[in-house]
Amino acid sequence: MAENGKVGHATLGGYPLVTADTAAALAERLAEDVHARLGTAIETRGVASMVVSGGSTPKPFLERLGALALDWSRVRVTLADERWVPHEHPDSNAALVHGTLLRGAAAEARLVGLYADAPSPEAGLETVAAGLAEVPRPFDVVVLGMGGDGHTASLFPDAPELEHAMTTHDSPLAAVHPPSVTQARITLTRAALIDSAARFLHVTGADKREVLEQALADEPRLAPIARVLDEAPDGVTIYWAP
Repeated sequence: MAENGKVGHATLGGYPLVTADTAAALAERLAEDVHARLGTAIETRGVASMVVSGGSTPKPFLERLGALALDWSRVRVTLADERWVPHEHPDSNAALVHGTLLRGAAAEARLVGLYADAPSPEAGLETVAAGLAEVPRPFDVVVLGMGGDGHTASLFPDAPELEHAMTTHDSPLAAVHPPSVTQARITLTRAALIDSAARFLHVTGADKREVLEQALADEPRLAPIARVLDEAPDGVTIYWAP
């Protein structure tokens, strides 16, 4: 491991936990583990599909993953969620993926975004869903993140559409308008996120670990991240560093 960061294994809330001394070492370990999953998928079915998350935490992971050797032309990438902004907008998760993962040889991978030229996520939902249908499912890898309020993807606790996104099986996507954020969002539903062969939760910082521990300790489960993890077949592996 290039960063010489010590990696350990334990459990958190009953889920396997991979820890590292630094965020950089954790990103490298996660990249290696996701890379192995993608390689196996390519070998077994000729193509691999991956869901990635936005925000600042995944940037070093995406950069390290994109630097690893793989037949990237056989990889399909999509997003856990997206702000309803054009792909070239600085707040776009698609822009983040283009600037971190899809560089060099990894630029051969195909990114299927979650935005359409429509005035609202509701208006563009059908178009986005048609594009998403081209990404093989079940997804081979889903890499989730978590916010300080316990949201994952754009499954925000204050979103009026949360229960729909948590329970629907009619569409893999939901439009959401959480009052706590400034932009409308489109998100994969809980059913779509857990329709996957392997799930990873990537979090850093003591504050977020505390939020996650509390979310997994609460009865009944209230935080969106806990509700997603509880429904995931075969669970999820949590990756955490200070």
